[in-house]
Amino acid sequence: MIDERNRKVPVRFLLTLSVLLSVNIKAYPAQQNNTLAKTYIPKFEKILTENIASFWCDKTIDRTNGGYTINFGLNGEPKGPGTKMIVTQARMVWLFSRMARAGYKKSEYLEAADVGYRFLKDKMWDAENGGFYWEVDSTGNNKLKPRKHLYGQAFGLYALSEFYLASQREDVLEFAVRFFHLLEAKSHDNVHGGYIEFFNEDWTPAEEGSYMGAGGNLKLMNTHLHLLEAMTTFYRASRLPLARERLLELINIESNTVIRKNLGACTDKYERDWTPRLDGDFARVSYGHDIENIWLLIDACDAAGVSNSPFLDLYHTLFDYSLRYGYDATNGGFYDSGPFNQAADRRNKVWWVQAEAIASALHMYRVTKEPKYLSVFEKTSHFIENNMVDWANGEWHHYITPEGTIKGDKASPWKAGYHNGRAMIECLEILKAWKN
Repeated sequence: MIDERNRKVPVRFLLTLSVLLSVNIKAYPAQQNNTLAKTYIPKFEKILTENIASFWCDKTIDRTNGGYTINFGLNGEPKGPGTKMIVTQARMVWLFSRMARAGYKKSEYLEAADVGYRFLKDKMWDAENGGFYWEVDSTGNNKLKPRKHLYGQAFGLYALSEFYLASQREDVLEFAVRFFHLLEAKSHDNVHGGYIEFFNEDWTPAEEGSYMGAGGNLKLMNTHLHLLEAMTTFYRASRLPLARERLLELINIESNTVIRKNLGACTDKYERDWTPRLDGDFARVSYGHDIENIWLLIDACDAAGVSNSPFLDLYHTLFDYSLRYGYDATNGGFYDSGPFNQAADRRNKVWWVQAEAIASALHMYRVTKEPKYLSVFEKTSHFIENNMVDWANGEWHHYITPEGTIKGDKASPWKAGYHNGRAMIECLEILKAWKN
């Protein structure tokens, strides 16, 4: 017969052990997150303030003509006045506004944003027809590419919305709302969903000579991706019911329409009715866009008040495809792109892809707690800190070849402080929430 006194000892012991294990299991993620925060917050603060923002604030604000001079070489050397393109002019308004809203030198960065805002409003806005010109000269007086592409219009809406959130200026919000309704009237596709992309100055559809390197009659995953982020910020600024409706539509497009289900990745080119174009060079996967799509969808769902849980399987699928074919597991970082179900054949490591990778990986770790995403975040962050960041001249290198050669300009019509600045701010917000 078993002595009752001997039975009670192990039961109490097991109960105590169970409680201790429960406490440790619950405490471990919080402890790990706190350690991550303490490790990466100072690193990212330094990169954001001393490497990225200081470069753009010190070098690019055009006090003579307005807007920003975005034309600097490999080592940050000036290359002349250059031109001013809506995408990067708007991205700089966004960056300075977002820096201010995040609490960095608010008055200084709001003033820097206002310089760009006034240039957009006074020089790049088509006063007769509405909408932003694609490209003007350095003075803003000569319209070099006057037609309208929704990729550029998206960044205009994004910039106005963020500038309002940072400044709380009602005139800015009124401008953003008027612009939203213009886009609704001129470019929303009420038949097939999404947005018609390319227009003449008077908003008549244009099919030839698209500024995005594809037929103007096509719809792009890339354009709609940035419409998604613009609408996310615009809805947060305006709270208009129609903006939420369009945001939900864009969530559907970016989580469903542009996904090739038998591939587990996105493709970029579509007919007006969303029939995919997979001919020739269109049959490729851009790892940076797929990874960027994940965290922009997470953020869009949060803004719209929609649960991310039904989308988690998709997020895993997209990230896993890019990990399988486009990730450098040895050194960290992602390559540019590759053909379907094959290893990347364009193997440059471009600055914006690495920026999107760490933002997306940290978001994925936050929502899933899976170690593989933390590994990608840490390894790619290490690659960025030691290879992409130019500590001597400021900003990040444009791209690094497979042989390790640094190439490309620091600032150009397609390269501003948006991708990397945004990634630092996104990651810092997550990390600061974990710090105790």
